[in-house]
Amino acid sequence: MFKEGKKVSIHDILVGDYVFKDAKKGLKASPEELEETFGTTDVENIAIRILREGELQLTAEQRKQLLETKKKQIIYYISKSAIDPRTKTPIPQQIIEKAIEEAKAPIDLYKTVEEQVPTIVKAISKIIPIRLAKALLGVNVPPEYAHKVFSQITKLGEVKKSVWTSDGSFILELEIPAGMQNDIIDQINRLTKGTANIKVIAVG
Repeated sequence: MFKEGKKVSIHDILVGDYVFKDAKKGLKASPEELEETFGTTDVENIAIRILREGELQLTAEQRKQLLETKKKQIIYYISKSAIDPRTKTPIPQQIIEKAIEEAKAPIDLYKTVEEQVPTIVKAISKIIPIRLAKALLGVNVPPEYAHKVFSQITKLGEVKKSVWTSDGSFILELEIPAGMQNDIIDQINRLTKGTANIKVIAVG
């Protein structure tokens, strides 16, 4: 998680305030050796540097499993953030997965999903029509649900415009990943018992 750029406390990773020069033999590095190698004796700073610049020792099976997990995360992210530019509709995960395999798009175990998606989308765009895009939804919620669900709906995307009307209803424009149109619309309908008026203003 740390190497993927996620916020993890170094204290949750370290098992002790020391650095081994030979872990198998249980030999700890002296302060002089730490200073010579890292320019500091601060164990936390040294640990951060090792985690960022070092290579994790993984078995072939562990690496395979981690790569498969990262691949699934990437496929899910793309399915929620991209569309078929011809129909402006989401692309099923199975099609994205097949395109990644056909394009032989490389997946980096240590880069975040967000860092890799643009490169992978570019690679699979040679196999299938695909484009990362945003959708703008227009949402009008009637008075009987407006105050109950306003905060929940505004958390579903980026609010571009929000207006409360004189009758107590609210109208807003919500920008979301284009691939999530159906999911977000379903969520709003559940929150408002199907009484909200929802339309796709733009996809691009």
